[in-house]
Amino acid sequence: MATMLLGKKIGMTSLYDEKGVLVPLTVIQVGPCYVTQIKTEETDGYNAIQIGFEDKKEKRTTKPLKGHFEKAGVKPKRALHEVRVPNPQDYELGQELTVQLFEGVKRVDVIGRSKGKGFAGVMKRHGFAGGRDSHGFEWHRHPGSIGASAYPSRVFKGTRMAGHMGDKRRTVRNLKVFKVIPDKNVILVRGSVPGARNGYVVVRRAKDER
Repeated sequence: MATMLLGKKIGMTSLYDEKGVLVPLTVIQVGPCYVTQIKTEETDGYNAIQIGFEDKKEKRTTKPLKGHFEKAGVKPKRALHEVRVPNPQDYELGQELTVQLFEGVKRVDVIGRSKGKGFAGVMKRHGFAGGRDSHGFEWHRHPGSIGASAYPSRVFKGTRMAGHMGDKRRTVRNLKVFKVIPDKNVILVRGSVPGARNGYVVVRRAKDER
C-alpha cells in the first residue's frame, strides 16, 4: 500500500500517557485522500499514484483540471501529491485512502512548509550575538565583517547574512504516533510539525516502518 497521505495541521494539544506524563501532541487530519491518477512504467516511465485531498468549488477549478478530476470520478481537490508505489495496478481511480493506513504504525515523518517570517536580520535568522549595547557602540544588531578586501575580493557563497526567513519545505522525522482516530480521520503525533494551523502537510511512514 501507499506509504504517505496528504493532510492538514489542525493545531496542538496535550494528553496524559499510560504513565501519567503530560505529552505535547500535534493534531493532524489525514485524508480521506482519493486516487486521481495512476502512473505506470509503460506510460510514464515510473510507477506512482496521484492523490487529492480536500474538496474545492468547481468554479475555482480550471477546465483542464476539471476534466482531470472527472476522469477519476472525484470532486475537484485543493491539494495534489504523487506517491511512488511498487504496484500501481493495485489501485483504482477514485479509490479512497484513509488514516487507517497508519494504524499499527509507531513512527511517521511529517513534511510541511514552515511559517514565513519575512525579511529578518542575522540575529533573528541565524542567532548572531550582535554588538555591545553601551559606550557609544552603533552596531548593535549588525552582522560585522563579511569578508576580506584584497583577497579573495568577494563574499563566499553561503555566508550567513540577513534575508528571507522561513516559508521553506521542512521535514520532521521519526515522530511518535500517540493515537490514530479513524472515525475522525485524525492522527495524534508527539511533538510539533512545521507550518501554521490549517496548513497542508504530507504524513508518511518513517523509514524503519516501511
